[in-house]
Amino acid sequence: MTAQPLPALVPGPDPAAAAVPVPTAAAPCDDAGFVAPPADPALDAGMIPFLPRGVRLARDHVRDMAILQAPERAMQLDAVGEAILTALDGRPLGAIVADLAARYAAPADQIDADVRAFLQGLIDRRMVFVRAP
Repeated sequence: MTAQPLPALVPGPDPAAAAVPVPTAAAPCDDAGFVAPPADPALDAGMIPFLPRGVRLARDHVRDMAILQAPERAMQLDAVGEAILTALDGRPLGAIVADLAARYAAPADQIDADVRAFLQGLIDRRMVFVRAP
């Protein structure tokens, strides 16, 4: 009895499909050919910031402080950070800033700058996401 080759169950690579797409000038590319994801949109008053799945605001009862928990990491929050994150309830950024400015009797432009800087840091760490209304 002679051995017969088995038919190929998985077709071989298609030469046309194996071509690597060339990155465009708009997408930055490193030496290995990896294309960077698109940049996050800039925060504006109409954006709705929210905590993504897996990220939550919690309370450390032993140390009596608020913490922001994410997979494999946690961040201690001061009173300002806690006030900002508890205000993330589905409203646009402009409404959140106006509410915080009224609650703490502070200038809206100062509150706006502080909230944007704080949220941008969390967006960079992928602990806060934003969406368009």
